[in-house]
Amino acid sequence: MINPPEQVLTMDEFHWQLGLLQNLDVGLIVLDARHRVVMWNSFMANHSGIRDSTARGKCVDQLFGSLPIEWFKRKLDSVFLLRNRAFITWEERPYLFRFKPHHPITGAAEFMYQNITLIPLSSPNGEIEHVGIMVYDMTAVAINKQALSAANAELALLSRTDKLSGLANRGYWEECLRQEYERFRRTQSTSSMVMLDVDHFKRVNDTYGHQAGDEVIRVLSNLLRQHARSTDTPGRYGGEEFGVLLINTSEDNALIFAERVRCAVEALTVRHGPHVIQFTVSMGISQLNNSHQSHEDWIRDADRALYHSKTTGRNRTTLAEDLE
Repeated sequence: MINPPEQVLTMDEFHWQLGLLQNLDVGLIVLDARHRVVMWNSFMANHSGIRDSTARGKCVDQLFGSLPIEWFKRKLDSVFLLRNRAFITWEERPYLFRFKPHHPITGAAEFMYQNITLIPLSSPNGEIEHVGIMVYDMTAVAINKQALSAANAELALLSRTDKLSGLANRGYWEECLRQEYERFRRTQSTSSMVMLDVDHFKRVNDTYGHQAGDEVIRVLSNLLRQHARSTDTPGRYGGEEFGVLLINTSEDNALIFAERVRCAVEALTVRHGPHVIQFTVSMGISQLNNSHQSHEDWIRDADRALYHSKTTGRNRTTLAEDLE
């Protein structure tokens, strides 16, 4: 005969265990081998709007039309067959069940990010006849990680951007040149570099002030950005000197680009306070070739062509090849 106090204790244990499962701040579903709901805790009811009495006996795909059912069934079947747990992270799939987020910190999220654990549940006979599904709200973690990634991306962008011009800074621009030089050594793909310098920039600063000079730099930078392709890399080399890396571009096509920019600058007017400023640029072009032993050689070649433009009248473009 069973001792009555033990019987009462067993029922008490069952009662509080069931209460614990129902009130976990984690979703808990139990499915049978035909993917029908056997258990549906309060977390699932509260976030889905589907009561336990409605969910029980239903196939899970009947309750969620947006569920990737074929993919999910393959996950479930592997748990039944292999008798091993399976996991789905929010980074692999943002959510399994589309719920709205409910914490104030996650108000910017469109949905609840979820981690999912699928657990094989054995019956007394040792067979796996049910699978438990644990749904963890990972929205706060996901939002924080995304915010950190965005902040890191912003810092990375700032670290390679010249503050005044908004173009690539010298360090990043030279790194792009180095990578292109290495690519050329492997593939012999043609690329060209344009170096340009604002003519008589000191005169602009002395006549109109350094803030006017800064405005000239900004306007010229915007013009370079407008004329460059998405694959090109314009950068501020230093002071009033700029460089543009033109990927997969011969010197002849680089000359077309350079002359287009030079003519656009010549026609440009910069307004700063009461002043109307006009200026010109000189340019030098070098096509990457096997005589260059490094990307620094490539820069020196383009700089030599730029210097020739500066010393022979300014407001002109010189090809490095023409100086050989």
